[in-house]
Amino acid sequence: MRIFITGSAGFIGFHLAKLLLSEGFNVYGYDGLTDYYDINLKKNRNNALLKNPKYIFSQGMLEEEKNLDFLFDKYQPEIVVHLAAQAGVRYSLENPRSYVNSNVVGTFNVMEMAKKYKVKHLLIASTSSVYGSNTDMPFTENSKADTQLTIYSATKKATESMAHSYAHLWDLPTTIFRFFTVYGPWGRPDMALFKFVTSILKEKPIDIYNNGEMYRDFTYVEDLVISIKLLMDIIPEKSKSKITKSFESLSPVAPYRIVNIGNSKKIKLLDFIETIEDVLKKKAIRNYMPIQKGDVPETWADSTLLEKLTGYRPNTDFQIGVAQFIKWYKDYYNIE
Repeated sequence: MRIFITGSAGFIGFHLAKLLLSEGFNVYGYDGLTDYYDINLKKNRNNALLKNPKYIFSQGMLEEEKNLDFLFDKYQPEIVVHLAAQAGVRYSLENPRSYVNSNVVGTFNVMEMAKKYKVKHLLIASTSSVYGSNTDMPFTENSKADTQLTIYSATKKATESMAHSYAHLWDLPTTIFRFFTVYGPWGRPDMALFKFVTSILKEKPIDIYNNGEMYRDFTYVEDLVISIKLLMDIIPEKSKSKITKSFESLSPVAPYRIVNIGNSKKIKLLDFIETIEDVLKKKAIRNYMPIQKGDVPETWADSTLLEKLTGYRPNTDFQIGVAQFIKWYKDYYNIE
């Protein structure tokens, strides 16, 4: 099986490629290796993957349509997992244009390639942020998702709509997955866990927004990539489903489905921080702040559909996941 992964040197892309390679798949990775965060972290992930002869890597941007065309023609992928994107809710306030270029234009180019080369299944990463100001929780795939609060989440919702139109027009089997606060080893330095651990170890204050009244559905990265791998085999077919309609998100007019991937547990941010303190055996210097512009107080996934489709549901307790991240962090940075 030939699998093309965009964003293969990213946090989630790395873990997915690693899993697929361990099971004997041929993986073709594509990544811009941009400097949005520490490029050495991306290079080290990629170098780890390159040790496997079944991994082939090409560097390039999603906006480079001709480059993508060349690679799709050369490798003829059967499945495409599109993970590359300009990430980060807060950075989208500073540089919104980069989100339109990467997330909208870039995703359009990937869809064009998937159509042209008739891939068997296109899988595209989205985010829990598309649920926006919706307070009806836990979020189901059929929940209202029309009130995004940042350009990041707006671009992700736009790509979901674009993908639906391509699935309908060209009979292109497409699965969208909405991720919920993914964390774990090799994580992104701009995310809360990484920032908290770094600051606590350096005895610097950590910023805690909304005065600590924040809740997240923390999803361990290894659970997430297992879910993606299982969904690769669940290819949507137009108007065909064995799932009870109340759970199903399959489009009535296209081979297109949306699936939440979350731990289905709403965790208070302060409990998450206390776990970090317990593992590090060190207290944080807490700087309580108002909620940030564009942020939401809570997220919470209903992963019933994922379980009904695959028989699997993310289940790693956040205490275990935090400990695994800190173990990796100390090993990576040679901290005793």
